[in-house]
Amino acid sequence: MFTPFSITGCSLELMKPGEKGIVTVCKTQDQIIRKKLISFGIKTGTSIMVEQQFPALVITVSNIPITLDRETARAIYVRLVQD
Repeated sequence: MFTPFSITGCSLELMKPGEKGIVTVCKTQDQIIRKKLISFGIKTGTSIMVEQQFPALVITVSNIPITLDRETARAIYVRLVQD
């Protein structure tokens, strides 16, 4: 029997506090943003949780809180996951 499933994804910028996701792609041609993501350890397959959206976007990567600007968050696409 077929079990229904769904795959939900979005830009990191659109996630709500408490939501978790796995990075599927980083879409940017900007080398500064690419270097920033690499220095934060954000790459395909990285687990991310949004801690807060306002006044600054704060995410947690490997239990380390990171503050991102909107342009950087817009470049990160994730697959939402449920606990």
